[in-house]
Amino acid sequence: MPLDPVPGLLSRATELLEAEFSALPSLAPAADTERMASVLEGVAHRLSDNYPYFHPLYAGQMLKPPHPLARAAYALAMKINPNNHARDGGRASSEMEIEAVRELAGMFGWSEYLGHLTSSGTLANLEALWVAGQAAGTRPGMRILASEQAHYTHHRISAVLKLPFSQVPADHRGRMRMDRLEAELKKGDVAAVVCTLGTTAIGAVDPLPQILALRERYGFRVHVDAAYGGYFKLIPDALDEPARSAYAAIAQADSIVIDPHKHGLQPYGCGCVLFRDPAEGRFYKHDSPYTYFTSKQLPPHANEPKSLAGGPGHLGEISLECSRAGAAAVALWATQQFLPLSPSGEFARGLAQGRAAALELDRRLRADARVQPLVAGHPELDIVVWKLQAESPDQSSQRARAIFDSCAAHDLHLALVQLPESWFAPADTGQNQVENTLVTCLRSVLMKPEHEAWLDRIWERYMAACAAPIGE
Repeated sequence: MPLDPVPGLLSRATELLEAEFSALPSLAPAADTERMASVLEGVAHRLSDNYPYFHPLYAGQMLKPPHPLARAAYALAMKINPNNHARDGGRASSEMEIEAVRELAGMFGWSEYLGHLTSSGTLANLEALWVAGQAAGTRPGMRILASEQAHYTHHRISAVLKLPFSQVPADHRGRMRMDRLEAELKKGDVAAVVCTLGTTAIGAVDPLPQILALRERYGFRVHVDAAYGGYFKLIPDALDEPARSAYAAIAQADSIVIDPHKHGLQPYGCGCVLFRDPAEGRFYKHDSPYTYFTSKQLPPHANEPKSLAGGPGHLGEISLECSRAGAAAVALWATQQFLPLSPSGEFARGLAQGRAAALELDRRLRADARVQPLVAGHPELDIVVWKLQAESPDQSSQRARAIFDSCAAHDLHLALVQLPESWFAPADTGQNQVENTLVTCLRSVLMKPEHEAWLDRIWERYMAACAAPIGE
């Protein structure tokens, strides 16, 4: 593992934090530190049973190591262990959450909004669809629509919320088909459409401008699930059309979800939900059996629901979750102070490096006669998928699994994904393909900035794995 700077970063900051509370009577130090050290050694041993997610040779799932500053800030906040449900439980961390969320909203072009952090993208999407259901009001049976390539949790979330859910087919680029979407909209029972900017399978970007145009005709909410792909709003010049147009239109959505614990260099779990209309805070209004008495003493903020009576309120009044880790807000705030969300900043350059690595890997794979690339062309974001040439989908799937195992033996960790065979360029142009036939493919998420510099070494290991004997 690389040298960890966190202990050094934490030492001085911890002293400063403890000095802030030095007027309090001292506490006896924790006892039995020897036994605690022994348990921690056991923890370290158990944690070795993991893939090396922190290393550039891990290029499989969406796992990006948190920034050292984020880890240090999170650990420092745990000295206090704030709870951002209410300001009484996390005064400083609530302020830091408001400021960090303001920067996320600003990245999407919003200055007036309602928003907060969540424990995950799943919870953030649940809140967005819950508000969509609330906004539908007394119209029973109003459906949620999402692409068949949208995250599987949308179906589950809709079931939890007791909202009917329907899938819209995707084209061979993995994007929602507009003709099939409009056919569903004509039925007149759609409350919201989920537009995915960055599908988790191949990083496809749904055509948001066309969805927004349909909203003008049919009247429905547009929820953008950008949990994975949201930060690419910072690097539009690195994207091709139509993805660039989709990100340019994101400010017109009714709600947006983004996961700072994906590209945002944050520890798990840290999601964020944003609503374009601050008045939607009315759906959260509730009566609590007890009062957070200090909340009304704090000044209001622009993103707090102005419709809530009785003072400025607190973050717990605009969240379905109650207890929420204030440390997550502190870590995000610190990271954004160090790496502002600027299109010309270091954070944006890191995104561009990952995308450049994905494009280069895709180029090399397309030059390999053993690979069938996606018909759609090169990646839209930083996910690369490829199918192995074979006489049948079953044989291709077997080869993919064998190379996956062989890569791991060479310390290169990829992922597997099942996709329609019709999405790939056929080996024989006369070959008839069945639309619904699934084939197991190799998949790589090149989301670490270091992946660009490490691509030659990734390629060497991949080629060595392909050269190893593969059973049919």
